[in-house]
Amino acid sequence: MASVLKVDKLDPQSGTALEVGTSGDTITVPSGATFVVAGTTEITGTNNVQRYVAQPIAYNGDMQVSQRTVSETGITDNRYSACDRYKIEIDSCGTWTVIQETLTSGNAYDDGFRKALRLDCTTADASPAAADAVIVSHRFEGQDLNAFKKGTSNAKAYTLAFWIKSNKTGTAQVNFNDQENTRMCSGTYTISIADTWEKKIINIAADTSGASNNDNTEFIRISWWFDAGSNYTGGTVPTAWEATSASDKGVETLSLADSTSNDVAITGVQLEVGEFTSSTLPPFQHESYGDNLSRCRRYCNLHMNTDQDGGPFLGLCFAYTSSNWQSSLQLSPPMRAVPTVTSVSGTNYYRIFSNGGTVEYDSISLNSATLSGGFCTVVDLAMTGASGGTAGYAGKTKGNSTGAGTMLLMDAEL
Repeated sequence: MASVLKVDKLDPQSGTALEVGTSGDTITVPSGATFVVAGTTEITGTNNVQRYVAQPIAYNGDMQVSQRTVSETGITDNRYSACDRYKIEIDSCGTWTVIQETLTSGNAYDDGFRKALRLDCTTADASPAAADAVIVSHRFEGQDLNAFKKGTSNAKAYTLAFWIKSNKTGTAQVNFNDQENTRMCSGTYTISIADTWEKKIINIAADTSGASNNDNTEFIRISWWFDAGSNYTGGTVPTAWEATSASDKGVETLSLADSTSNDVAITGVQLEVGEFTSSTLPPFQHESYGDNLSRCRRYCNLHMNTDQDGGPFLGLCFAYTSSNWQSSLQLSPPMRAVPTVTSVSGTNYYRIFSNGGTVEYDSISLNSATLSGGFCTVVDLAMTGASGGTAGYAGKTKGNSTGAGTMLLMDAEL
């Protein structure tokens, strides 16, 4: 007679591995029952074995979303450029072109990736000054990382996986920086074959010190270091969590700024709770473009973009006075914080249709914003340079300049 064990949860006696059965055993799931398995994406067999698909922790890891630009040249400073959520940090270390690269072949392509973030060196710096650096970083809010239980006795390890390709071979460093508690831990990877997509997996230890503030400010920053000056190279790679040390940040780099022949591309960025190997790592959680874009728009919202005269509809507006036009925009999704509003400006770059006529103006600026529940839901905009309207009248506004490019960008990045 078969025994029946009724429990709500099974935990391993030690470690993180729980074994069910042994080699050669058949594990049967009765017809009509659902068996949820973490770490797979397939639904297999007649017994409905499936995975609960959690939301990706690292946003835009497949580099599909690129609201600001798909290509930008002459970069010598720190900025978000191509590929949302990945900040380019060039601290006086050469000049770079940053692009959202389209993949058509290679190992990463075969793994389902069609876009990558690529950096090309266009002006070399073979002898970086002490404070120079070339970095790509991805930044996380504290409230998004509670699953790691950092700062508690139950803290979990981190596993970072990504695809990378460069013309240079060698060893480079990735840092996990706790921005709230000034702590860091790092790992290294080696590019073995030039100009070939290789998948890398880095394990970062659990940290029982330094809990998150559980809010919308920056908590963990992951930084890929590709070049560094002497301020960052004199220490050792910290494989255990420690107080942040500048000299430990760039011990291992590819020295990518030393030649205009150098480039690097990255895609498939994946962050998992727990320690995994190449054989146990869950598959990358590909999501729809719409879901990916929605997550990115919490930090960057390209509301209007046009290069055509009369361009797309910006929104409704009204004349508070004849020369004071305003517009309110409901943000969807709400943004992380009150955004910085940027618009391309120029004489009569924008047009309002109102009261049977038109009113031209030069740029758009932030007038005020509304916070609700710790995030920004509404922004009030001012139509700068508008004159000649009629107080109390409403209108609709559009772009009005061929070739103006990005018209209205709202930025609430970390």
